[in-house]
Amino acid sequence: QVQLVESGGGLVQAGGSLRLSCAASGRTFSTQVMGWFRQAPGKEREFVATITWSGGNRYYSTSVKGRFTISTDNAKNTVYLQMNRLKPEDTAVYYCAARRAPGGIYYWENDYDYWGQGTQVTVSS
Repeated sequence: QVQLVESGGGLVQAGGSLRLSCAASGRTFSTQVMGWFRQAPGKEREFVATITWSGGNRYYSTSVKGRFTISTDNAKNTVYLQMNRLKPEDTAVYYCAARRAPGGIYYWENDYDYWGQGTQVTVSS
């Protein structure tokens, strides 16, 4: 099993920045791909970004590309999501997810095997 714990959410004004962290523990060696998803009130959960533990295969949704950056720190088994130029429409619960092999680019939630509990991000206008 793999456990994922997100942190770093909060309230920020539009135009501001936040950095989310996702700490992985357990059988992390069994995972190859990490992803961030988000779910706004009344909406379905949507893909945000993905990366492999080696730092490759970075891929972003159109809505966040150029503003958000996903990265990994293998020594800490942690994945980050740096969010800049935040907009009110970025308000959502942000979830970290992990996928076992094989590696690649995956943006459907059914492709991921493990999920965190989520962290709330609220962007005020």
